[in-house]
Amino acid sequence: MKRIMLKLSGEALAGDKHTGFDEPTCRMVARQVKEIVDSGTQVGIVIGGGNFWRGRTGKDIERTKADQIGMLATVMNCLFVSEIFRLEGMKTAILTPFECGGFTELFTIDGAEEFFEEGRVVFFAGGTGHPYFSTDTGVLLRAIEVHADAVLLAKAIDGVYDSDPRVNPDAKRYDSVSIKEVIDKKLQVVDLTASIMAMENRMPMLVFSLNEENSIVNTVNGKFNGTKVTVD
Repeated sequence: MKRIMLKLSGEALAGDKHTGFDEPTCRMVARQVKEIVDSGTQVGIVIGGGNFWRGRTGKDIERTKADQIGMLATVMNCLFVSEIFRLEGMKTAILTPFECGGFTELFTIDGAEEFFEEGRVVFFAGGTGHPYFSTDTGVLLRAIEVHADAVLLAKAIDGVYDSDPRVNPDAKRYDSVSIKEVIDKKLQVVDLTASIMAMENRMPMLVFSLNEENSIVNTVNGKFNGTKVTVD
């Protein structure tokens, strides 16, 4: 694949602490991404904010404000992980859909393209910049805009199941599933808005566990142990 969009779970980056950052986990991700970049693949990254805040965390807070807090959580995550990537020898850029002082640069498609061509890992922080949209929607939107070959979803779970494997020990994991089936059966891959965007724009997704050894590199090389969400 020439260009991928990688979605990282904020909780996964927190490791066993489940909040904040786990630096060894972030360095593990960085080393894998460096191997991918060194092999010639361009990498964009979206990080969820669940290790700090989710849009519905504050039940008494107005939804728009709660979502804005979540957007800023993703900016913090990208700032930290970007710095870890730099320590591992990569050049990075952080783009947001809103002004964020001197911390980030304002997202434009042309700007993102320039950074990709410079060999930088491009972090897309701040979601879509609007409330009521999750980072699932954000990663599909950016992947479509920059013409990524696929979206890679690195999760705490190793694929797509027909029911929650944490509740149902007999849950069946799919090796491959169509995006239409994901929507029809309400399978928990990404939220409905993101699923429809993937279907309408024919953007495939690869779902796998971040915790498996070398899982990001293996997924890019077609050896992953997860679920392929097809768009055919």
